[in-house]
Amino acid sequence: MIHIAETVTVGSIEGFLDTEEQARLAAVMNDFLTKEDRTRFGTQRATSIHEMPGHSHEQAMAVYEPAGRVEVPEIPKEAEQLLQHAFDRARPALSRVMPSISACRPWTYVEYGPGQHITGHLDGIAPDPLAWPRQIAGISVVIHEPEAGGAFYVESTSSDRLWSTCLDHNAQAHGYADGMWLAHDGADHSADWYAAMPRTRWSVSPAPGTALLYGSQLTHGTEPVTRGRVAKFISWLIAEKDQG
Repeated sequence: MIHIAETVTVGSIEGFLDTEEQARLAAVMNDFLTKEDRTRFGTQRATSIHEMPGHSHEQAMAVYEPAGRVEVPEIPKEAEQLLQHAFDRARPALSRVMPSISACRPWTYVEYGPGQHITGHLDGIAPDPLAWPRQIAGISVVIHEPEAGGAFYVESTSSDRLWSTCLDHNAQAHGYADGMWLAHDGADHSADWYAAMPRTRWSVSPAPGTALLYGSQLTHGTEPVTRGRVAKFISWLIAEKDQG
């Protein structure tokens, strides 16, 4: 059973990547991202992993990453295998805070330079909270720190406005623990109700190689980089239907 706490919690896995693994991933991505490719995945990119139903990729990018970023949604095979191995190795620690998670989706590489950031938003239990598999949390691991700025943040709120549906009587039939709440769709800065909702920000600059975990129903984002660049890998942790 998936508990609401898994979708609104935060956590960390120190040493998710050791220094040798971080160096190898940095080398793989530096070899992959030629000057032309860095432009193709940066200023010339016309698609995004972020989506807004009923809106174009261009509109979604304007809301989520108004100053742009480098985004590589399909990373080299060697990098993907290394990161999936790190996920498998971290499963015992991960299962203590998010026991329903059974798999990690393919990883994405992102970079932020000066002025670049991601606005606050919820990922949601995508793509459908009543279908399987279910996106329970995001995961992020930095391999290169900026000189200043670029902190990751989450935002908590007690506002009732965030929540859409309480699965009062049939939560367990859908694989959720009793008392499960589902957040409204469109919880991002394209929605006036979301932008106006009071929230409290918690910021962190983790050590390289540390994995940050953040529930899919928790606001998160990245603050603007002020000097240097930050490079990280991100993915989403999912719960699959129990076949037992």
